[in-house]
Amino acid sequence: MSGTSERTNRKRASSDAPFADQYRDWLRMMLLIRRFEERAGEAYAVGQIGGFCHLYIGQEAIAVGTMAALRPDDYVVSAYREHGQALARGMTARSVMAELFGKATGCSGGKGGSMHLFDISLGFMGGHGIVGGQIPLGAGFAWAAKYRGTDQVSICFFGEAAVNIGAFHEALNMAGLWKLPAIFVIENNGYGMGTSVARAAATTDLHTRAASYAMPGVLVDGQDVVAVKEATDAAVARARAGEGPTLLEIRTFRFVGHSMSDAASGTYRSKEELDESRQRDPIALLEARMRDLGQLDDTGLEALEAEVAAEVADSVQFAEESPDPSPDELFNDVYAPETR
Repeated sequence: MSGTSERTNRKRASSDAPFADQYRDWLRMMLLIRRFEERAGEAYAVGQIGGFCHLYIGQEAIAVGTMAALRPDDYVVSAYREHGQALARGMTARSVMAELFGKATGCSGGKGGSMHLFDISLGFMGGHGIVGGQIPLGAGFAWAAKYRGTDQVSICFFGEAAVNIGAFHEALNMAGLWKLPAIFVIENNGYGMGTSVARAAATTDLHTRAASYAMPGVLVDGQDVVAVKEATDAAVARARAGEGPTLLEIRTFRFVGHSMSDAASGTYRSKEELDESRQRDPIALLEARMRDLGQLDDTGLEALEAEVAAEVADSVQFAEESPDPSPDELFNDVYAPETR
């Protein structure tokens, strides 16, 4: 090894050393999301989970890196592929799995299911099933924070297919015009359902659309949790300082199909493309980084895997043993309570 390479590695190790506990927490959370999703897929296949179910496998670094940059009082709103974000935000595996199972102990009382996880105590303002329907809500939460004079931020997640609908442009225009403390996150996994972004968007550099709305557009490596955290930190700092919104295009890859009805996704993605994408598994990348820094060995990884396996198993048992919602709940939560 050359002297230059040795100095570079020593500098990298020194700069990353203070983050050993943080990296461990991030690795554990990404493992939890991955194993939770794998178990959810199994439960769906045998009929324990019904309705729609969109897995997050391969995109874990986005949820973990973004949530690590937020405060507990910030707002989070997402689309229907939100299990990972909910867990990273602090929802328990029990409450999320029970919701997937449609049980009364779920975070939405068993009435929302996979696409509608919600926990107002965590500022998690729901997953939303209409493509792009949550983008104006993300701007609205940011407007509320600015109106009240707090320094809260609102972060809104959506897929690359949503950038072609009217709500995206309308919401970003207002956010840019009013300098709202909003962070708009495009989770660009390359495909809107089975359609490649190259077949649906005139430009595939989606972050450049930010220029139309007087905000920075930033391209981020979505497989690198450190890069995601750093980009979100910068966007959060800008929002809290009153400098307005940011559009993050975080490029990633889902290793599974669009939903459980498309589990293999072999009809529109080649085996070579899938194999190549798995070479940049976000969990493997962070694991390798930690091993290089001397922060992780086989024993440590096995301990994390055991912790995560126990937590996921517990969440499934909890969901299986939880009661169904009472029929009396059918008409509750349909309308907001009347106030005078």
